[in-house]
Amino acid sequence: MSEYLVIVESPAKAKTIGRFLGKKYKVEASAGHLRDLPVSKMAIDIENDFAPQYMNIRGKGDLIKTLKKEAKDADKVFLATDPDREGEAISWHLSQILGIDEKAVCRVTFNEITKNAISEAFKAPRVIDEELVNAYQARRVLDRLVGYSLSPVLWKKVKKGLSAGRVQSVATRLICDREDEIEAFIPQEYWTISVNLRKDTGKAKVSKSECFLAKYYGEKGKKTKLEDKESADAIYNDVNNKDFIVSSIKKSEKKKSPAPPFITSTLQQEASRKLGFTASKTMSVVQGLYEGINVGKGGPTGLVTYIRTDSTRVSDEAAAAAKAHILSEYGDKFLPPYRRIYKNRNAAQDAHEAIRPSHIEYKPVDIKDKLTNDQYKLYKLIYERFIASQMADAVYDVCTVDFDVNGHTFRSIGNTVKFAGFTKLYEESLDEKAEKENSKLPTLEEGEKVIVDCILPEQHFTQPPARYTEATLVKALEENGIGRPSTYAPTISVILARGYVGKDKKTLYPTELGRIVNDLMKNSFPDIVNVEFTAQMEENLDKIEQGTRQWVDVIRDFYGDFAKEVDVATKELEHVKLTDPESDVPCDKCGRMMVIKTGKFGKFLACPGYPECKNTKPIIEEVGVECPACGSDLIYRKTKTGKKYVSCSNYPECKFSSWNIPTKDKCPKCGEFIEIAQGKRGRYLKCSNKECDYISFFKKKKS
Repeated sequence: MSEYLVIVESPAKAKTIGRFLGKKYKVEASAGHLRDLPVSKMAIDIENDFAPQYMNIRGKGDLIKTLKKEAKDADKVFLATDPDREGEAISWHLSQILGIDEKAVCRVTFNEITKNAISEAFKAPRVIDEELVNAYQARRVLDRLVGYSLSPVLWKKVKKGLSAGRVQSVATRLICDREDEIEAFIPQEYWTISVNLRKDTGKAKVSKSECFLAKYYGEKGKKTKLEDKESADAIYNDVNNKDFIVSSIKKSEKKKSPAPPFITSTLQQEASRKLGFTASKTMSVVQGLYEGINVGKGGPTGLVTYIRTDSTRVSDEAAAAAKAHILSEYGDKFLPPYRRIYKNRNAAQDAHEAIRPSHIEYKPVDIKDKLTNDQYKLYKLIYERFIASQMADAVYDVCTVDFDVNGHTFRSIGNTVKFAGFTKLYEESLDEKAEKENSKLPTLEEGEKVIVDCILPEQHFTQPPARYTEATLVKALEENGIGRPSTYAPTISVILARGYVGKDKKTLYPTELGRIVNDLMKNSFPDIVNVEFTAQMEENLDKIEQGTRQWVDVIRDFYGDFAKEVDVATKELEHVKLTDPESDVPCDKCGRMMVIKTGKFGKFLACPGYPECKNTKPIIEEVGVECPACGSDLIYRKTKTGKKYVSCSNYPECKFSSWNIPTKDKCPKCGEFIEIAQGKRGRYLKCSNKECDYISFFKKKKS
């Protein structure tokens, strides 16, 4: 009996594929890469066209021997690693190790791990794609040149163990720049006037559902912004106790189309928003769904298509299966008049399908008991997003009613569902909160007078930009063309692990260490942390994959200027001694004057006699204000996540603490102390007495 050897990456994938192929095929796993650049040195021959010097990975020796023996005994070897750059590279490395001819028809790829997909793939093997391999090598060489050239600079000037990289440095910069925007933000005051209205039905009592909301729009139909209390009060006085008369009614129909099926980045974003998953958790869970789950008697099968993709394309078979499912479950009204085809952001990003269920017949609820809780949640998300993407538009009746009140216009908008369409199954989450509208307005006529329940002027402040979450950072990286589907999750993991970025609930913020590294990178290596420059490099890597550029030329063009930049920065930084500043605090163990060091969570005091004396202590930063509870000095402290707050120095005897900063000034209304608050509203002054409504904002500096 002839025997064929099939090599894949993971044991789980090997088990699933082995079940489909039968006894003639032996399926083994490489457990990822078998060869790579050694960690101990640069391993790039710059003088010889940047030739990478690969080595077998330590610890893989026995596996390599086994695969060599089995390859020698087999009639033919098939390399069935993932259908992307990384997968092509693993197959290429395997071919080098096993001595497979570069022209051998040995490469097998498939977009989903199902019996039909595997069977069809093995009917059409191909040679290893040289352009995909070159694109991988260019990325690997580029990242090694950047990382191994810049990291030593950080070791010398900041501290050992730090790293720099093309994508991680830009991601860190985005987070630092956003924090700078937030800190520089000066909130601006504005006011709204809301009115609770109801139709005059003659009834003495009305339910809450019969009331609806109108908001001040402007004067004589022109939109006007209210910038201060005086403006709001003037309008309030103009409209209070005046008749609210319907001046115009506009009715329209609005259609909303479904979101496309998931690609890697949108899956990570939506799983973060809807399920609270980190990017790395999403990729770990979906990997298991792709490689195979045992959901029936026949053994494991892949439940979703390939998970690292930029494409929203859907195969004809999958679209037909979705159509049949929609007809069966919802009826023909829920089918669009034509098949939905979604455009990709980049025409080149069409190597794979979108992420979708491999088996429409495996409804999430039917296989729930076969999945872990996380697998079920993510599979349900993918399944419903895909089916919804093939469904009809949702249709809304929109009614806009304007009220004329003594020359002022108030507007009420009602939004009711006329036809649910795809929203019967799924709606995409948003990062920003949408302004609420009335779900339904009563039947009104022009000239009709409505009853006013109350008029409410409200003070607001403009909001600073929000900190990034993992979801919005992935979105920013994608929109700016930074990195690729496989890099988002590991990039976020690296900057968190290095201590450049911290996490407060879902939001990401730069640590003090992250800011120090980012400033050094911006000053000494501006191109590496430049968003446009990095995006251009990603485009060049895509061109290598498309065969329109040679990988060595791309690296050569980059390295000339980069090497000069490194040389200049290294020479300049040689004269810059980043010595730890000395404090005025003596070490209570050896008497030396302690120095100020920077760690993951900010600055602290350390004895300069290290390693003989390992004494450290926190830096006590005084607020300069007495504790309102006991009169002791107030000091700044930090939470484990690095968030700053104010606390009494007499803790634990006095337990006063506050996120806000007390001042010496007293509230003009109640006499309690004024404090500086900083949060979603930016920085502003407020009374510390929760019962007092005194508030004052900082005046914007005139340019």
